Amino acid sequence: MLHEEEKEKVTKGMPPIISKLMLVVIVLVVSLITIPFIIYYSNQPDKPKEKEIVAPVLVDEPKKDTTLYWNAPDVNIITDAKQKEQVEYGKDLIAHTAKYLGPNGSVLKISNGLNCQNCHLEAGTTVFGNNYGSVASLYPKFRARSGSIENVYKRVNDCFERSLNGKALDTTKKEMQAIVAYINFLGSNVARGKKAEGSGFKDLVFLDRAVDPEKGKLVYTTKCQSCHLPNGEGVFNADKTEYTFPALWGNQSYNDGAGLYRISNFAKYVKYNMPQGTTHLSPQLSDEESWDVAAFVNSQPRPHINVPKDWPDIAKKPVDYPFGPYADNFKEKQHKYGPYKPIAEEQKKREKAEKEAKEKLIVKRTI
Repeated sequence: MLHEEEKEKVTKGMPPIISKLMLVVIVLVVSLITIPFIIYYSNQPDKPKEKEIVAPVLVDEPKKDTTLYWNAPDVNIITDAKQKEQVEYGKDLIAHTAKYLGPNGSVLKISNGLNCQNCHLEAGTTVFGNNYGSVASLYPKFRARSGSIENVYKRVNDCFERSLNGKALDTTKKEMQAIVAYINFLGSNVARGKKAEGSGFKDLVFLDRAVDPEKGKLVYTTKCQSCHLPNGEGVFNADKTEYTFPALWGNQSYNDGAGLYRISNFAKYVKYNMPQGTTHLSPQLSDEESWDVAAFVNSQPRPHINVPKDWPDIAKKPVDYPFGPYADNFKEKQHKYGPYKPIAEEQKKREKAEKEAKEKLIVKRTI
């Protein structure tokens, strides 16, 4: 009886064991089938990865200046011997004014020791270096400063009396005739009534603030005083006949009637010409540095010139002309140091209103 019960227990326990064995068999069979495939595909060379397409980064290239700027004609193209000699003398007078007409001048002693080319670079031939390219083509012309038609002789003597803080040169003298001959020759390749490309000063936008002489002092100290010295007195050459580096303020510098005494003119001049090695295509000073150093230099002491007849029409005064009275309500300090934008905007509105009033008057007269 016991034997039969044990046999029955064994029989009841067999199905689970058989199920487990069959599961193991199935796993082995599947493994035997899949392993060869795994081995086969694992030995295949990897497919080349598709290259990720990266969009090229577009960088704006600096715009190239393709302007055809004025070039000074070569003196050697002059075939007339007398004319060539006169023009060459005129060029030497511009480059070495003080040597002939300065405090130790060999011809006259009528100026402060600066040379014309200290303001009109490379004897008046540098692009945007206050060159003479447009003088012959545009003069005689009306100038608002004097309120009159001026010829080249008047323009040259303005420089002698203001920038060179000296005396007017006799227009009949050999030296004046040579200077005018040289200036006229430089403009001989510019059509009458046309302005040479790159003459005068290159534009410089106004700051949104007043210019700052204190900030300008730091610019001067780091970038200017190595040549012009800490007190702006400049450096004379060995025989004291002319400056190697001109005085920027003090008794030997330009007076307060000179064009460079206007801060905008000085800022444009230094932005595109200073320090040495600068060109209008590769300036070294930022806009702010240019404005601020101009403010610093023109806040320093210099000679005064009494010119009560300047700007007879006060409405024509430039926005940065530092002496009143004015046609607007802005203070003298703001006219000198800015901000200039509000003054310029009001000036434009005034000029527009005047133009419209004149046009209405013309229409009324024609009716």
